[in-house]
Amino acid sequence: MLRSTAVFSAMTFLSRISGLVRDQIYAQVFGASAAMDAFVIAFRIPNFMRRLSAEGSFSMAFVPVLAEYKAKGDHAAVKALVDRVAGVLAAVLLVATALAIFLAPWVMRVFAPGFEPGSEQARLATLMLQITFPYALFISLASLVGGVLNSYQRFAIPALSPILLNLSMIAAALCLAPQMQAWGFEPVLALAWGVLVAGILQLGFQLPSLARLGLLPRPRLDVAHAGVRKIMKLMVPTLFGSSVAQVNLLFNTLAASLLMGGSVTWLYYSDRLLEFPLGMFGVAIGTVILPHLSSRHAAADPAGYSKGLDWGFRLCLLIGIPACLGLVLCAQPLLATLFQYGRFTEQDMRMSSLSLMAQSLAVPAFLLVKVLAPAFYSRQDTRTPVKAALASIAINVLSTVLLFAMMLRFSPMGQAALAAAGGDWLEALKRVEGAHALLALAIAVAGWANALQLWWYLRRARVYQRQPGWGRFLLQLLVASVLMLVAVLALRLLWVDWTPWAWWERGWRLAVLVGSGGAVYAAGLLLMGYRPRELRGQ
Repeated sequence: MLRSTAVFSAMTFLSRISGLVRDQIYAQVFGASAAMDAFVIAFRIPNFMRRLSAEGSFSMAFVPVLAEYKAKGDHAAVKALVDRVAGVLAAVLLVATALAIFLAPWVMRVFAPGFEPGSEQARLATLMLQITFPYALFISLASLVGGVLNSYQRFAIPALSPILLNLSMIAAALCLAPQMQAWGFEPVLALAWGVLVAGILQLGFQLPSLARLGLLPRPRLDVAHAGVRKIMKLMVPTLFGSSVAQVNLLFNTLAASLLMGGSVTWLYYSDRLLEFPLGMFGVAIGTVILPHLSSRHAAADPAGYSKGLDWGFRLCLLIGIPACLGLVLCAQPLLATLFQYGRFTEQDMRMSSLSLMAQSLAVPAFLLVKVLAPAFYSRQDTRTPVKAALASIAINVLSTVLLFAMMLRFSPMGQAALAAAGGDWLEALKRVEGAHALLALAIAVAGWANALQLWWYLRRARVYQRQPGWGRFLLQLLVASVLMLVAVLALRLLWVDWTPWAWWERGWRLAVLVGSGGAVYAAGLLLMGYRPRELRGQ
């Protein structure tokens, strides 16, 4: 599992680096504008479908059933399952895509109520949703292919394919956007076309690898197939259980459209930096551990199952704690160095850093969920995560409302905004600078609520036995984290304001800041007796 996770993380690292370049280009070319807000929301809706399939509901239901068919050693049965799942998935997605394109104006009113109906921003967002939504069709089929490849321990190609999305978007921003402007169109429309092309490329990139396994699908629309019916039965509840973070993110996007202009984009950039550790490690661990746990469960090996979980928990904390501290302490240096150029101003950097610091508090929780959720799905228990997910969504909504209410009623800035708006809460929210950070904080609260509930349900089910050495491990982690905290704080006090420096001055200081923190953390672990071989588990 460690070897597979390393391969997946390495490929994902390349994807994240290209994604970072993509976002830097976004910041310079488009800034935090109303048009960019419209694109972020338009893309977030089909991207939500991608998260459900690639990292969520479909994979969580499909991989355990595929593991059952593989365990029987019947290649023809596996091929028949893949054919029929591909046929049913494609049919459902075609219908969903057609409906989304036709109903795009109404869909946009639901997800962006802050966009005034009939305005240029609302029209632009609707058009971009119609262009981008077919991406959900292609990327969901690509996730089906990726799920099969992962089950056969082929992790590199699925992990590498997101690079094609980033390259397509970079080309759209640099090459197509100026042409769109020359033709009299809004330049940001180029990004929507880049998304559509990327979906086609990502699917086509993985098909040759599937063909080499002899599993290139010939789609069959057969809902009566036993495997398809089982996947559908498992998938319905997992729509909630595995997508809680995305549902919360969509809700917060909706709420952000009610706030000051630029709020959606500020949240986007902070979320992109948060996705770096979550994508590199969280998705990698979750992707690798699901087939492992499914095979251990199918082989009736409770000891191997429990050890796999224990390994996943330790790895999540080993990565999640320093990632959380680093993102909170280095939010402004990161955003200033990576994005504060061109149309992305110092104000945009400061606003994005507020939401990044708030949401980063839940990085360990987000990582742990990537192991906790597969613990249930691998046993084909899809109901338990739903309970936790629904509670987490409710907590996010309630936290958002309470935080907004407390800000408007008790903070001087909120009271002044409420008075200026004549008591209109929605109008007052548009006047409060930094209100979007409360949305990020609400997501963090919901993330911890989800992780803690899943942990409690797992302990109650008694399928996990804690392995020896946890007390020693937590002490090692605590000491190393405190040493890293002191080192990073010392450098942050030395370098307070990053905005006056040129990009290369910011760059070398950020390298020193991050490198020093990482080196001190690693040294602290070694001094406390932690050794790299322990990553291989007990």
